[in-house]
Amino acid sequence: MEELRLDSLDGVGPVTTKKLTDAGIHNIMDLVVRGPVEVAEITGMDKETAEKIVNKARQQLVEEGLIAKDFVSATEIYKRRQDIGKISTGTNCLDLLFDGGIETQALTEVYGEFGSGKTQFCHTMCVNVQKTKEEGGQEGGVLYIDTENTFRPERIVSIAKANGMDPEKVLDRIIVARAYNSAHQILILEEAGPIIKENNIKLIVTDSAAGLFRAEYLGRGTLSERQQRLNKFLHLLVRTAETYNCAAIATNQVMSSPDVFFGDPTRPIGGNIVAHTSTYRVYFKKSGKKRIARMVDSPHHPEQEVIFTLTEAGVSDPEEETKKKKKEESE
Repeated sequence: MEELRLDSLDGVGPVTTKKLTDAGIHNIMDLVVRGPVEVAEITGMDKETAEKIVNKARQQLVEEGLIAKDFVSATEIYKRRQDIGKISTGTNCLDLLFDGGIETQALTEVYGEFGSGKTQFCHTMCVNVQKTKEEGGQEGGVLYIDTENTFRPERIVSIAKANGMDPEKVLDRIIVARAYNSAHQILILEEAGPIIKENNIKLIVTDSAAGLFRAEYLGRGTLSERQQRLNKFLHLLVRTAETYNCAAIATNQVMSSPDVFFGDPTRPIGGNIVAHTSTYRVYFKKSGKKRIARMVDSPHHPEQEVIFTLTEAGVSDPEEETKKKKKEESE
């Protein structure tokens, strides 16, 4: 878009434009996503100059109506929230939990032990986001940041077929970025702006968000640095989702808390940094062949649990699994 070009900003000439572009900032939205502190850090500008440029960029986006004004009434916020997109999970139970589906402009964290259905849920959402708005989708593409080598195109094909969609078209609209270390994971997101615009990305999946940080920063001595880096990644993910109006899903690993004597000792890793950054936190756990999803933290959802299953169609309602078995038995 012409109006988002860096040189359309007052006071940004060819030299500054080149500096910003070389640092991976390609348009005005990228400036707002990265923020003045990071812009100063990566370009070598002084902080005052970076603040002025970022503020001008934010002002321009406000004038274009692309982001919210600084001061707005609660009524305006309420009206704007009615326009926030939701991506249906394709199940009645999880849609009930999420009050209609995964929200755009928000970060939904899904945590649970291995085999609890986190990656299956992510694969299902990769298909559902591509459906029409009438069907509960957002008619958009997916950016899948894969840190644990868990993305499986075969799974996408089976979920797409179960939903009556063309598997090839569905696969074409999923951009997969394999992150090899935590620095690479941050870099992928920093440089995602142009890809999000070009491919009409409406869902960013990070599976898993904290895994590489956990593997690289070992011991108490590195805890502070690990948390700072993880904090940077998560805040960048939230700002990207808000600025580009797309949904963000981050899966998270868990650990057992040794000081818990009663109840479930499972705790998500990442501590308060992950807890405070996530808009919604959902806990997945196994219960025999079924799975339980619990809304742990949300600004407005009640804390409740629902039961779902994993089938060829991805995440499904438990009654659908029962119907399928009865159908097979009758045949």
